Amino acid sequence: MGDSLMDRLSQSLLDTLFSTLHYRFKDLALLKMALTHRSKGGEHNERIEFLGDAIVNMVIAEALYLKFPEAAEGELSRWRASLVNRDALAELAREFDLGRYILLGPGEIRSGGHERHSILSCTMEAVIGAIYLDGGFDAIRQCIMIWHESRLVSFSSTTSHKDPKTLLQECMQSRHASLPVYVVESTSGEAHQQSFSVSCTIET
Repeated sequence: MGDSLMDRLSQSLLDTLFSTLHYRFKDLALLKMALTHRSKGGEHNERIEFLGDAIVNMVIAEALYLKFPEAAEGELSRWRASLVNRDALAELAREFDLGRYILLGPGEIRSGGHERHSILSCTMEAVIGAIYLDGGFDAIRQCIMIWHESRLVSFSSTTSHKDPKTLLQECMQSRHASLPVYVVESTSGEAHQQSFSVSCTIET
């Protein structure tokens, strides 16, 4: 591959990445695509990111369903969200030092794209999709279970992993107060990964 991953990275760096991922790619072209941001031009990772998003949701949902047979659907959904949301995926990418491997365009490099939350989380999803295409479902399931082993152990059917909005709503309901009113003040970012600024008003 011209301008390939091997042109930019030493074999020792690739070995480090494979070791942290607990997976060695057979097809480096898939890995390169997963690590290529759209700002770089050419074939990029957005389609494979879409695939990875679906896969990580499926694997985590299955793991929680099997591990906690007594947990209610709402509880399982909250736990899954806490493991597959943007913050969790960006944290995972940082654990793997994924930022150093991402291929970016000059503008994104100058603006610190290698450490940007949204880029890290999307790249993590793309890597998940690439492992699936390279090794199949069993391979990516095994990887995701290894990556999340300690996190899954931390869950129990009595542990609260509710999102802040749910916790606030339950607090207001317990006090027989009016529910919070949320207003979207502004939006930013591209259509597929927007960020929202929201105000919350509570009657006292």
